[in-house]
Amino acid sequence: MVEARVAVIGGSGLYDMDGLMQVHEVRPTTPFGDPSDAIVVGKLDGTPVAFLPRHGRGHRISPSEIPARANIFALKSLGVQRVISVSAVGSLREEIHPLDMVIPDQLIDRTRGRPATFFEDGVVAHVSLADPFCPVLSTAVGDCAARTGAPLHRNGTYVVIEGPAFSTRAESDLYRSWQADVIGMTALPEAKLAREAELCYTVLACATDYDVWNRETDDVSVEGVIANLQQNVATSSEILRLVIPSLPEERDCPCATALQNAIVTAPDRIPPETRRRLDILINHRLP
Repeated sequence: MVEARVAVIGGSGLYDMDGLMQVHEVRPTTPFGDPSDAIVVGKLDGTPVAFLPRHGRGHRISPSEIPARANIFALKSLGVQRVISVSAVGSLREEIHPLDMVIPDQLIDRTRGRPATFFEDGVVAHVSLADPFCPVLSTAVGDCAARTGAPLHRNGTYVVIEGPAFSTRAESDLYRSWQADVIGMTALPEAKLAREAELCYTVLACATDYDVWNRETDDVSVEGVIANLQQNVATSSEILRLVIPSLPEERDCPCATALQNAIVTAPDRIPPETRRRLDILINHRLP
């Protein structure tokens, strides 16, 4: 089996990963359908890495249609233990300028109707999501971002909206009153599913605009986002090249044992078909 311990999920503007050597494509099949695109597996400075473009090459998948369960399950099947999501976001704070990097530590869920769990059809699990991002992985990404000299904001609350339309002014003002710091469309349900799969997950959020709350700047637009994305992609690629080879082999964080006491269904009551379908997620946690 092809294996990679680290994966990068590329958001808007990041459809390929620079610096990968010995690359080849894999197309894992999952019980939840096909991933967003073929997964590119290669080596970055000797470290096996998997790369998946979240919206598909050519940006053909809307935020509401991203097959998040298939994406996370496919990465898990390749042996991935850590996932770094690179995402374009809008800033809800004046001090977070376009082209700044943010490593959020909290989430607010404003999505609607997205499948957000692997646990259904006869099995129930309640994972802890108090801290939705891996603190160890987030620190590592933040440390390497600081080394590049990029303007960096550690911590912050990321509000995830359904999209694909941008916010109204009233919504943007509301999210600011909630003390949210950045706004985007893709960190959920990814973060929830990664926790259920016992993967470390963090977001390298690349600010592209001020959403629509700042009346002194232009409102968020596709043209403005794309222009800033081109610069953000170069910065995020540099950060990835620094952080991926630096990650330790062993994991020392709660993510790795998130399911240890989370499955509440009696093992003998889990339907055999459900158990087979979720084999790589749950069987090591069941008698």
